[in-house]
Amino acid sequence: MPLRDLPVTVIPTALPGPAARLIREADRRIDRFQSECRVPAFVPCDYAAAFAVLHALAGGPHLRGRRFCEWGSGFGVVVGLAALLDFDACGIEIEEALVAEARQLADDFDLPVEFAHGSFVPRGAEGRVHAAGTYSWLTTEGDYAYDDLDLEVSDLDLVFAYPWPDEEAVVCELFDHYAGPGAILATYHGSAEFRLKRKVGRKKRRN
Repeated sequence: MPLRDLPVTVIPTALPGPAARLIREADRRIDRFQSECRVPAFVPCDYAAAFAVLHALAGGPHLRGRRFCEWGSGFGVVVGLAALLDFDACGIEIEEALVAEARQLADDFDLPVEFAHGSFVPRGAEGRVHAAGTYSWLTTEGDYAYDDLDLEVSDLDLVFAYPWPDEEAVVCELFDHYAGPGAILATYHGSAEFRLKRKVGRKKRRN
């Protein structure tokens, strides 16, 4: 499989003021949201740790470009943090209530980001997803979000995802199949654990 582990040194650093304020306000809103509206599939990641990873990538030699997308963007906090690091950032989220919250948070912080309501599974990949097994929350139902974003997966330089354990393999498979060579997949796995993989080009066969 042409996904290779990407060794990146991530040095924990103090959050800059805009990032700290965004995370602090997001945490407050998430607490309120979870007390009023239950979306079982939504579990926030470690936003400070995510910022450290994005910061390391933004300042390093690994990125081929600045187009960022979060698959399953929830409240849009990681998308907002990416924008603060000068990524061209967007998010895709299947839960409409979360999309509304993400858009409001971004508007309140004047962040130049975009959110699409729908599935991050590319058009035509439904069979690939279903063939890989069954999932607790991952679904192919919903609008094709890339249409709203006017993007293809191959346009993305950095994809971030927080997959449930039963989704890890298919998220990597989708990225492997549809991402462009040089693109990076960053996944969060709890307890400040992140995994970084780069899509490499397939070798041409000799005739």
